[in-house]
Amino acid sequence: MGQDVAVSDWLTVTQEQINLFAEATGDYQWIHVDVEKAKAGPFGGPIAHGFLTLSLLPKIFETSIQVLGTGMGVNYGLNKVRFTAPVPAGSRLRGHLKLLACEPIDNNGVQVTWLVTVEREGSDRPVCIAESVSRRYP
Repeated sequence: MGQDVAVSDWLTVTQEQINLFAEATGDYQWIHVDVEKAKAGPFGGPIAHGFLTLSLLPKIFETSIQVLGTGMGVNYGLNKVRFTAPVPAGSRLRGHLKLLACEPIDNNGVQVTWLVTVEREGSDRPVCIAESVSRRYP
């Protein structure tokens, strides 16, 4: 436990994804969807919603690890999440996975806790740090 396990493929966060996320969630904050206004804003352009970055965790897991011997996996929750830096539209992100715990649970399952650190290409500061908890069943 506590060991680095994998690094995901790079994912690009597009303005189209940001706009679709705004539509799905109703969060139309100008720093996300008003490209012209955002250019004059504090980040020099539009940025992704923090929760959009967080919603990429399933794709990060999919492109970094393969879990054998399980028939079903479910998200169980998050212990802690921090959005530590902005994600400008067009950014490339990838996740670093560290296994924190793997514990048996009912119905022959396991509960797995991961520390996921999401980095942005070209930045020395992560954009998101999250403890993700999932359950796997045979």
